[in-house]
Amino acid sequence: MSSSLTIYNSLSRTKEPFEPLHPGIATVYVCGPTVYGHAHLGHAKSYVSFDVVVRWMRHVGLKVKYVQNITDVGHLTDDADEGEDKIQKQARQERIEPMEVAQFYTRSFYEDMDRLGVERPNIAPTATGHIPEQIALVERLVETGHAYEAGGNIYFDVNSFAGYGKLSGRTDQEALQSGGRVADRSDKRNPSDFALWKKAEPGHIMKWPSPWGEGYPGWHLECSAMAMKYLGDTIDIHGGGMENKFPHHDCEIAQSEAATGKPFVRYWMHNNMVTVDGVKMGKSLKNFINLKELFNTFEPLVIRFFILQSHYRSPLDFSEAAIKASQSGFEKLQETYKRVVETPEGGGQIDVAAFDEKITDALNDDFNTPVAISVIFEFAKALNGALDKGSLDAKSKTGALALFDTFAGKVLGILKNRNELLAGQSGQSARTLDDVMAVLLELRKEARASKDFATSDKIRDLLLQRGIEVKDTKEGATWSRKKA
Repeated sequence: MSSSLTIYNSLSRTKEPFEPLHPGIATVYVCGPTVYGHAHLGHAKSYVSFDVVVRWMRHVGLKVKYVQNITDVGHLTDDADEGEDKIQKQARQERIEPMEVAQFYTRSFYEDMDRLGVERPNIAPTATGHIPEQIALVERLVETGHAYEAGGNIYFDVNSFAGYGKLSGRTDQEALQSGGRVADRSDKRNPSDFALWKKAEPGHIMKWPSPWGEGYPGWHLECSAMAMKYLGDTIDIHGGGMENKFPHHDCEIAQSEAATGKPFVRYWMHNNMVTVDGVKMGKSLKNFINLKELFNTFEPLVIRFFILQSHYRSPLDFSEAAIKASQSGFEKLQETYKRVVETPEGGGQIDVAAFDEKITDALNDDFNTPVAISVIFEFAKALNGALDKGSLDAKSKTGALALFDTFAGKVLGILKNRNELLAGQSGQSARTLDDVMAVLLELRKEARASKDFATSDKIRDLLLQRGIEVKDTKEGATWSRKKA
């Protein structure tokens, strides 16, 4: 008999049986992207990983209510309470409205996720669309003595909440040290206090009226407000990257539990980071991997397969050799599936149930996708051995196809569409478009370099008429399909 679902809870630092607060219903909130640039491989690891979490829970019979936000205001450049809003900074560099930046990169993000087979969340709320809810949460914290006004800003008083830092394990002294660099120029009572609402300085574009004057919400505030609005005061699962444990998730816990007096999250899940040839990926290191560029070389499903060969809590190291090895394995898996579909029924047999149980046990063990995939490859090897001897009987063939369709297809999302696979056309249209666009963008780049802006603009406008939007950035031109 297969095991029941267990999840590694970052708060307790142990694996725990998953028991939803409301029987049969799982509430899930995952921190979404800050939309000021194109999605990268780190985004892909996070959202592909949580996509499998949601898919598996639905497969085992749970009704999942999945919320993933879009951060389109309040995320400052130092990831805390200082610096410039990331979206406003990008808007200034591109000389366009901040909302234009946010909407362009939101469309780009969903386009990339769609190509990776990431299913859309039930609700995708934006921070700018929930300003009233955020103001109401701040008012509640001020009224109960957990927050205070200073210089037009509203800060959360961490000394008013005994559990601050319980997720990350950061001590009070560590938190003090992390805030010490801004202590001399801050109006906080304590360097560890964090901003709930920031006063808009002259020239700040993204601002809203509030009881404390015009301003904008702190980055941490939006997730608490939106999670509780759509999922209730206590939610089952909150996911995000490990880098968000402190300060983002610690701050979410503090402000939410201080406001309600109830546990905010029952199971915290954190995915690990992406490295490139063993070095942490980052723009400053110039090893940043843009998904759109990666898709020019590798099929999106190959990228998804590559990601899921690593456990969500383990780092994912990208290298050309690693992804080419994944591509080889991915193609072999598709070929075995195709072979089973095309082989006539005969007399050969295979124990499908044993493999089914192993895969189920792996996914029930904290969504262990690398083990599940390894078992699928064991299954493929056994299938090829049986097919080399002749064929499969009706029961074995039906069971084999069901296993592929369920686990490789429905749950892991690493199986090509059967009709396209048999026709040999899967991914061909997308690759052809990528190749054509690469040529057009190169021609446009040459036109701009020779100051032939009429030709450059004509290429851009003709593509836009056909639903393809070209955007010029500091890193070069990018393109995306324009949503209706």
